[in-house]
Amino acid sequence: MIHFRLNTHSGVPPYLQIVQQVRHALQVGMLQAGDKLPTVREVVAHVPINPNTVFKAYRELEREGLVSPRAGVGTIVLGRPAGPPPAEQAALAADLAAWIRRAKSVGMHDDAIEALLQAVVQRKEK
Repeated sequence: MIHFRLNTHSGVPPYLQIVQQVRHALQVGMLQAGDKLPTVREVVAHVPINPNTVFKAYRELEREGLVSPRAGVGTIVLGRPAGPPPAEQAALAADLAAWIRRAKSVGMHDDAIEALLQAVVQRKEK
């Protein structure tokens, strides 16, 4: 089961952090079709968050077609978003991990690595 984490300093709204974490878990194969998301009550018990925020996140995931609420059962994962399969993503993650080790070996810190990655991604999108 997925366990949510919130970063209060990220500037990303809490509901969107939950949505992103579910999307990422689906992309890498940590969640599969048929898996159950934690109930709102379970999330609120482990994360300092308003229940309405969790409901909002789950509604967004439902709108995207990734989950479906089932009466008496909970929120069920329907499938994963478009993209390469988990095995391909694992290979890409290994390549990225090697690159990060190289960046750290030349003195880059996490913030600089993240900023460089964001800059490259944004440049490619334009």
